[in-house]
Amino acid sequence: MNYSTGETPTTPEEQLGFFIEFWNSINWRAIGSSIIVLLMQIILALIIFFIFKKVGHYIIEMVFKRYMREKKTVPNRLNTLYKLSKNSYHAILYFFLVYTILELMGVPVGTLVASAGVVGLALSLGAQGFVSDIVNGFMILLEKQIDVGDVVELSGILGTVEDVNLKTTKVKDFDGTIHFIPNRSIIVISNRSRGDMRVMLHIRLFPQTDLHLVRSILEGVNKEWIPKRDEITIEAKEIAFVPIGSGQIAAQVIMYTKAGTEFAMRNLFYEKYVDALREAGVDLPKVTLDI
Repeated sequence: MNYSTGETPTTPEEQLGFFIEFWNSINWRAIGSSIIVLLMQIILALIIFFIFKKVGHYIIEMVFKRYMREKKTVPNRLNTLYKLSKNSYHAILYFFLVYTILELMGVPVGTLVASAGVVGLALSLGAQGFVSDIVNGFMILLEKQIDVGDVVELSGILGTVEDVNLKTTKVKDFDGTIHFIPNRSIIVISNRSRGDMRVMLHIRLFPQTDLHLVRSILEGVNKEWIPKRDEITIEAKEIAFVPIGSGQIAAQVIMYTKAGTEFAMRNLFYEKYVDALREAGVDLPKVTLDI
């Protein structure tokens, strides 16, 4: 029986015959050839993608290495621009790869993009935060406010910048915690890596302590140790004595160090001052209220 006339099969034998006729009418050779051609085109697109990825990485690295040699750019700034360039290049490559594969599969990408414009308009209010991230991130990079490796304080978080991009800024806290901060929440940037950092030390003393003796001891420590430390950019000019409440006074020492070394220098000199005072027999308060 010929089922192409529109007759509806009713019995199981007729239904089986209809299925066999339909199955035999399919041009499996053409379908197989189309699938093979599609797979070969996708594989070719992937090969071209990986070639462009490798070549692009090589060109980016060569450009940045040459630029750093010629312009002597700060390494932190170079790392920031290098990562941003790689991320942007990857985003463009993956966009074209997905676009090409969808086109090869017959997906109407142009129509989808036009439809996405309508959807995007509907979602525009919900995307305000994302747009704010992009705009603020662009201004941070354009004005060179922070670079990878800088010690900064952002939104109350103190740490080292691990990555900067248009969406988020990654900061590693000193205890090892990684913070991902949306750029729109960054209002004030406190960068501690762009200039010399002040180190101010207070050594608490009893009011009856011989201040002339303390001054000579601390000046002796400075004279011995400051020349040994390349981290110190401006040495302590004088030893001052300031009130700190509860009837106590403190010897105050101020010096400046290279960015990122202020904590190490503070701890080192505090230890040297205390050891020298104790060796000279100067009593130091054990608690804040000890008068």
